[in-house]
Amino acid sequence: MTRLRARLVSLVALAAAGGLGVATPAVAQVVEPRAETCPESLPSGTRCWSGRAESGAWYWYARPADWNGQLILHAHGGPRTGAPERGEPEEDLDRFSMMVAEGYAWAGSTYRRGGYGVRMAAEDTDQLRQIVWDQWGKPERTLLHGQSWGGNVAAKAAELHAVATDGTRSYDGVLLTSGVLGGGTRAYGFRADLRAVYQVYCANHPRPDEVQYPLWQGLPEGASMSRAELSARLQACTGVGLPDAERTPEQRARLRNIRSVTGLEEEHLLGHLAWATNLFQDLVWERLNGGNPFDNTGRTYRGSDEDAALNQSIQRFAADPAAVATLAYDADLTGQIVVPTVTLHARYDPTVFVEHSGSYAQTVAQAGRSHLLAQFYTTETVHSRLNAPQYVALLRALDRWLDDGERPTPQAVVALCEDARARHGETCLIDPDFRPEPLP
Repeated sequence: MTRLRARLVSLVALAAAGGLGVATPAVAQVVEPRAETCPESLPSGTRCWSGRAESGAWYWYARPADWNGQLILHAHGGPRTGAPERGEPEEDLDRFSMMVAEGYAWAGSTYRRGGYGVRMAAEDTDQLRQIVWDQWGKPERTLLHGQSWGGNVAAKAAELHAVATDGTRSYDGVLLTSGVLGGGTRAYGFRADLRAVYQVYCANHPRPDEVQYPLWQGLPEGASMSRAELSARLQACTGVGLPDAERTPEQRARLRNIRSVTGLEEEHLLGHLAWATNLFQDLVWERLNGGNPFDNTGRTYRGSDEDAALNQSIQRFAADPAAVATLAYDADLTGQIVVPTVTLHARYDPTVFVEHSGSYAQTVAQAGRSHLLAQFYTTETVHSRLNAPQYVALLRALDRWLDDGERPTPQAVVALCEDARARHGETCLIDPDFRPEPLP
């Protein structure tokens, strides 16, 4: 027990000092902003620039001709595991071009490196805010937007950086969409379950003739596996990617069992397996000193043809308390919000389940800050981009909240969405009565 406590203290100290990527920024060549050709989706007259921060993060900044004086600072999803590239923020700018079309300036960046690290990414996001303020002037308002894993990043940035050391506010409001808001220690366990269930039925990740390793590692340290190779293994086992007529009865049975036990749709299995492979490897070996943050020791798996056999043969793993503590320090949320915050989540999001938003409501309530949180939901079945008028409606609702102090209602957001629909040509699918449960 003494050794365990010593390791726990050591790893928490490592996290505080930068173990998940928040250490003193690496020396990088600062690239001064240069003019760029804006994505075609942006309104005519918009000006765009790109540059590189001292941390190494690449950024893009866009300002429309009819700028409304407000800045949206964007935290992107992922985590992206490759090395950051200059053009990556342009993809996010194109995806959320409806914000620029509504008159907002927009700034988004990569993070200083690929891989996991919520506090690191939050620091890089706040650094971009300062770059924009210094380079182009402080806007009338700065709104922080986080999408997907970027929702975790933006929520953490709001907790850590919303109020400067002199007491002034860095952010006026926060928008979190499709966000990983349940915290890092609760966000990925279902993917660890997928790896364990998949291996029972497929036994090819790893294959019997390959190096064996605990599945929670994702891959052994230093190993690699491309998405194409992982896809080939999934297809060989289950027939995913083949027409149903070309699948064998054995493949159909394996696929049926995997889907029934995990609750995941066929078209999303590869994506979740990829996260449970390459992201887990990065998280465990590069960020958690080889420790295991996942635990299935008390889980009973149900829904298969033979549940007793499944539970008897499935690989079990117990979480390392030190690894859990380090991950919690980096990525869990306190709910201590200090500025008006709105969230938007699709009820049937296949990537980040809507229960994340339910957990965030619970966390914020426990912190006594529910009066600063307004949450909204749609009936969509997608994750990466919801219908454009809905983002516009939430931005307008947030503006009104900041203007008059009245927390937005679902009915008000529905009306704002209908107003925006004429300008953006997509349907409003907001469900005003839905409220999710928190993550289990």
